[in-house]
Amino acid sequence: MPLDGTPPDRVGFLTIGTFDPARPALGIEDTLRVIERGEGLGLDSAWLRHRHLQHGISSPVAVMAAASQRTSRIELGTAVTPIGAENPFRLAEDLGTVDVLLGGRLNPGFSAGPPMNYDLYRDALYPDTADQEDLGHDRLLRFRDLVRGDPVTATVERRGIEEFSRSVQPLSAGLVDRLWYGTGSTRSAVWAAENGFHLLTSSVTRSEVGTDFATNQRAQIDAYLDAHPTPDTARISQGLVVIPTDSATPEQQARYRRYVDSRSGRVGVPFGPGGLLFAADLMGSSEEIADRLRADAGYQAVTEVAFALPFDLEPDDSAQIITDIAERLGPALGWRPADAD
Repeated sequence: MPLDGTPPDRVGFLTIGTFDPARPALGIEDTLRVIERGEGLGLDSAWLRHRHLQHGISSPVAVMAAASQRTSRIELGTAVTPIGAENPFRLAEDLGTVDVLLGGRLNPGFSAGPPMNYDLYRDALYPDTADQEDLGHDRLLRFRDLVRGDPVTATVERRGIEEFSRSVQPLSAGLVDRLWYGTGSTRSAVWAAENGFHLLTSSVTRSEVGTDFATNQRAQIDAYLDAHPTPDTARISQGLVVIPTDSATPEQQARYRRYVDSRSGRVGVPFGPGGLLFAADLMGSSEEIADRLRADAGYQAVTEVAFALPFDLEPDDSAQIITDIAERLGPALGWRPADAD
């Protein structure tokens, strides 16, 4: 596994894809353009957050399908899709279709359990069955099995001129090997390893071994690797908020500083009954950020990174940040853009 100065295998970014509710098409178009820009810069992946009842991407499936027609190399993923808000059968059909369109570039990431802010839309989603719905790991395993091609019916049937497959269609070979699970605890990290999921870590985790964020994240990664049947094949991604300012204007730097300062009070302080810990946002020159990452216990154990973009960015802000990630921060970490000579 990477340690200290070892370059990450892949460098990408994560966006919420915000938009003005009065003009959502413009915001969604901005998201597609930043994905295109990421590919042009040689970044390896673009990840979409999944948000319900917010002015951000509520349907990553649709956005990734659109992006499939405007990109040819960059991997696309979700970080994360709450499986409790999805029908596993229909989602397997949708993501199989998107992976076919992408030519095998899809990396779907999931969470299990009641989705974030579930109380706001629970009754709209399951008006008659909410109390009977299984929102946990079994629901996600149903999806995994369907994507793998496990049979839905016992036999192939022909009804009139129509023939029906035994399994979900289209079946995209290899998609089941690119499923990710978002973890925030040792228990969920071990579950991901035991059930064949790659590991997504983020800027939020549970406090299990003190209040230092990186120490807790590293302990979960170590537990994942210990439980994984073939740890050498495991992919582990870190998603800290990273804001390189090498090419930022003074106005952008001031805006980013206000964002970071507004969130700094929560760092190192466990929140809520789950004792959640939040990572510090990393802002500064690419060299400064690279030094901080190399000293981070979690970063030292991951194989790739998907740096999270701040919320509520202007299009020029997103462009500046991902350009600095690709042209300055990535190389400072020893990574080279895709297709580089």
